Amino acid sequence: MPDNLINRAKKLFTPALVFHTDIIVKKAQGLYVETSDGKQYMDFSSGLATTNIGHCPPEVVKAVKKQLDEIIHSGCIFRYHSEILFAEKLKEITPGKLDMFFFSNSGAEAVEGAIKLARFATKRQGIIAYTGAFHGRTMGAVSLTTSTAKYRRNYHPLLPSIFRAPYPYCYRCFLGQNPDTCSMDCFGYLKKMLRHEINPDEVAAIIIEPVLGEGGYVVPPIHYLKELRNLCTEYGILLIADEVQTGFGRTGKWFACERFGIMPDIMTIAKGIASGFPLSAVASTKEIMSRWLPGAHGTTFGGNPVSCAAGIATIEAILKHRLLENASRVGDYALKRLIGMQKKYPVMGDVRGLGLMIGIEFVKHVPDKNPDREFLKKVLNKCYKNGLILIECGIDKNIVRFMPPLITTMEEMEKALEIFEKAVAESAARK
Repeated sequence: MPDNLINRAKKLFTPALVFHTDIIVKKAQGLYVETSDGKQYMDFSSGLATTNIGHCPPEVVKAVKKQLDEIIHSGCIFRYHSEILFAEKLKEITPGKLDMFFFSNSGAEAVEGAIKLARFATKRQGIIAYTGAFHGRTMGAVSLTTSTAKYRRNYHPLLPSIFRAPYPYCYRCFLGQNPDTCSMDCFGYLKKMLRHEINPDEVAAIIIEPVLGEGGYVVPPIHYLKELRNLCTEYGILLIADEVQTGFGRTGKWFACERFGIMPDIMTIAKGIASGFPLSAVASTKEIMSRWLPGAHGTTFGGNPVSCAAGIATIEAILKHRLLENASRVGDYALKRLIGMQKKYPVMGDVRGLGLMIGIEFVKHVPDKNPDREFLKKVLNKCYKNGLILIECGIDKNIVRFMPPLITTMEEMEKALEIFEKAVAESAARK
């Protein structure tokens, strides 16, 4: 039966759409998914960091059912309570003066909106993004995306006036520096760009993922982001924090920029915002948003009543169950355990993360750091067989991401770590 379903799907859907596993799920609840043949898995992918409070959270299901009886769609024809109440709730948790919003449907749409807002508000055209970043696959978003060249293949020409700076990926420095002796050369490179490639007064925005997502789950040095904030302030450049994957508690704070003590001018939010219902937001200050004139941007489905009801319930559940604190506590424990494993298994070249956003990079040899994609494949397959879903990332697909729901208990994390370590140990023994 499962094979039949997969074959039917292959006849109907373009091969452009790639799935991470062939698991066919019948039911999902909390941390667990169940297949049609009764096998249960711990889902440490969270639907690509989207089901942040677990699958089918009761509070969200209840709110959605109630909303379905009232109104399902507006299309910007009239106002409704869930949209306004959600915006008020969102305003309470967004940092600083990010208190005005534009709702859309996906992370890529939020990125599109953010760069449109930046260009419109500043009357400048230049956008600086980062090598290795992932911002989405629509034409504007993919113009910023370089986590892998395959996402851009056959789509040129892309959006003009996009410039690229090296992401502060210390384990694999784009400039070949050693993190122990580096004097933040990657930031020096950015400053040289503003002398050689584009004048600062022509740059509308710099967009950065506070923690690199698809590109490798990389945590940048805190001083880099602080210097970036200072540079943007100095030249009147808008700083866009792409919090699509890092937001809504993933790093143990509502938003990752809070972990670094920086305040962006514009923020993109999606994924965990509504527990799996399609919703995203561009957040900015009233001063910047007010420059975006009526009709300069629009949407048909953005801010859908049902999705907004799910968003309200998601925020309330995170607060009620103290899930930010849980994400920090369980995530810190997992990071320490994984660093301990790293000492036993040199193939785990690097372990890094914040909260429940942890990446483990597998390498063939520690000194030269050659990526070991095949080893990771073996580990993932062994984890699947033992009931743990993990997925990969990075340009070489040699990095595994730990991104379980924020509801994950210490006992569940321990069980997952045991499955993972067993998979690593068995794969290393057969190397």
